[in-house]
Amino acid sequence: MNRGHLVVIGGHEDRKHDKTILSRFVELAGGIDKTIVVITAASKIATEMWEVYDKAFADLGVIRREHVHLESREDANNPELARKVEEASGIFMTGGDQKRLLAILGGTEVDTAMHTAFKERGACVGGTSAGASAMSGHMLAEGSNVLQPEKNAVNLGAGFGFIPRVVIDQHFSERHRLARLLAVVAQNPYLQGVGIDEDTALVIERGVGIEVLGQGAVTIVDGRTMISNVCDVADRDTPELIDVRLHLLPSGTRYALQENDEDNTALPAPLIDFLKNVTKRNPVS
Repeated sequence: MNRGHLVVIGGHEDRKHDKTILSRFVELAGGIDKTIVVITAASKIATEMWEVYDKAFADLGVIRREHVHLESREDANNPELARKVEEASGIFMTGGDQKRLLAILGGTEVDTAMHTAFKERGACVGGTSAGASAMSGHMLAEGSNVLQPEKNAVNLGAGFGFIPRVVIDQHFSERHRLARLLAVVAQNPYLQGVGIDEDTALVIERGVGIEVLGQGAVTIVDGRTMISNVCDVADRDTPELIDVRLHLLPSGTRYALQENDEDNTALPAPLIDFLKNVTKRNPVS
């Protein structure tokens, strides 16, 4: 039974050589004879973006490739386009601007179709860069690359809700975004921050576990036991953050909820809640 997978990519994944991450996405979607749709709504150069991924998936042998070109909410409520998304085995969201992506798709028929395909048919949903940020329930909408975490340096918005209780940042190590993610967690300790490097993917199997693919790592910032004075400092000041936990999962890491799975490493206690959250069978719609 296909439980549904999420492939959350930190941007700039290899599209020309081994294509490790995109190849895994195709595999999790059911193979080269399944239909893969590419949603380019995050980008203002949608046609050019589609050409890049059309070639990449064609090079991997995918036969049925569809461009779901959405420029407005009217497009995203088109029943025919929604049907294409709902019937696809692989749904891939490109990079661009996550605010644009949600402004066009959020709450539309295509949004509903993505969730239906994932939950009811076990489709594989992937997103890179902006498409990755949009996959969580709370989305990092905008924020400056601060040298130290600053109060109110980052704004959150509503994402698609495939992954609850996390906020995702991409291009993480390459753009030095640890302070930005700390700023999110400082003011939102209910959320765990997930930073994904370029050409790196966090792969989530619903109800089962996670793995990390690619050339970099996934960083998890957990502030649930944190002591902080963030409520008392002024805007753009740096708060004290004591007892913040940081986990680094390099490429090749695999964890499952079931410890007797021979292909996965036994799950450390600090990661149990994280794994339970991100693999939840009924994510927020």
